Amino acid sequence: MKYLGYSLMAVVALIVLGVAMAWVSARMSLDEGYAHTQATAELPLLGADLSEGLVRIPTDRGEFRARIAGFQGEQERPLIILLHGFPVTSAMWLELIPPLAEAGYRVVAFDQRGYSPQVRPDGTANYAVPELVSDVFAVADAVGGGPFHLVGHDWGAAVGWGAVLTEPDRVISWTPLSIAHPAAFQAALANDPDQQSRSSYFALFQTAMVPETLFSFNDFAFLKGAYGGMSPEKIDEYIAVFSEPGALSAALNWYRAMGLTGLVSAGQQSMEVRVPTLFIWGNQDEAVGRRGTELMADYMKGPYSIIELDAGHWLLSERPEQVIQPVLAHIAGNDSVADEDASPAALIQSPMDEM
Repeated sequence: MKYLGYSLMAVVALIVLGVAMAWVSARMSLDEGYAHTQATAELPLLGADLSEGLVRIPTDRGEFRARIAGFQGEQERPLIILLHGFPVTSAMWLELIPPLAEAGYRVVAFDQRGYSPQVRPDGTANYAVPELVSDVFAVADAVGGGPFHLVGHDWGAAVGWGAVLTEPDRVISWTPLSIAHPAAFQAALANDPDQQSRSSYFALFQTAMVPETLFSFNDFAFLKGAYGGMSPEKIDEYIAVFSEPGALSAALNWYRAMGLTGLVSAGQQSMEVRVPTLFIWGNQDEAVGRRGTELMADYMKGPYSIIELDAGHWLLSERPEQVIQPVLAHIAGNDSVADEDASPAALIQSPMDEM
């Protein structure tokens, strides 16, 4: 028995040592000099003399780092806001921004709460969906206000759904990528074993400090592995953001807040969507199964279409042309506010339709 006790003590000691080494490695991977924050502080403020590039957008909710294009002083140009997901930034939209600007739109892709260095508050509650939704409208107000087109991917899609459900009159058209209507997604999460399996990582992301250590360990090797197929320009920016102490925790707080409040914004009177919507989903997405996309039809009461691509989660990186052209067509087709009496139209396009 004495030797068994020694063996157990040795195993525990090895586990503790391994955890300690992982934590030290994660800490050593961090940028204590806050280079990204400093670089962001040196960006110009959005002004009449800036038409494109990286800027800072001051709002009553904080100062957001953003990419803009199409700002030639012509405020009548329709506005498009692009919302990124996890674990990326506005750089995920680099392929889409130029075509939108060339088509005659003002484009704003901003680094959302937790990703923008100056909007990184402490506390999980500050990352609940209503807070994220309010940021969208604050940015829209800061660049001129009025109705706008909205495009979102992953968590950006979840935030976009919240915006559409909260203030539908302000959204001209809505293009969610990958993540279905929140009520449909939550129903799938509650009842569909396939979606439950795909979303099992939520439990890990909602734990304290464990995912931060996992992602940061060995110079962010695990996180870099999630960016397969993306350009070095994008990856460098993502790592620069998450290398700063507190940035990963802020981004992961989106998941932690979801565990407290869910995906639906407070105060919404209805889950029905009448804003013209184009949903694009990859049938090889490891995180999002089919059931949620099927349940969406119960909530879509306005013009509505689905494009199913033979792709994974990173749709814009994997299938840029099969995303960009439909997004452009959908936005252009809804430049004027849709007739409220228009009957719902649901169209499902399979991967073969896109060939």
